[in-house]
Amino acid sequence: MSRSGPSGDELLRVLSTLANPHRLRVLAELAREDDYVSRLARRLGISRPLLQVHLRKLEAAGLVTARTELSDDGKALRYYEVNPFAIELTPQAVEAAVRTLTVPGDETKGSG
Repeated sequence: MSRSGPSGDELLRVLSTLANPHRLRVLAELAREDDYVSRLARRLGISRPLLQVHLRKLEAAGLVTARTELSDDGKALRYYEVNPFAIELTPQAVEAAVRTLTVPGDETKGSG
């Protein structure tokens, strides 16, 4: 996201990602401390496959980052952490974001 605020596409991606209660809970847990998938799934009381779906969406939206670390017994653990972000959602911010929004079909306007 740029200093002037997110583009329309970035804003939609972040807001739609955050519109899920599981993903909000994941972010809240990771804001407390970085964690690996298995332990995070236990803390949240959800299955690892479901958690991984939500983590992929959070990662695609740029809200979390993953890294792999080796445990003492040699197992690869996938740790996730929250990326710092701040979104000021005002009517003016929405208006600015809309000006950069990619609308399906717009690329063909005026070419006919």
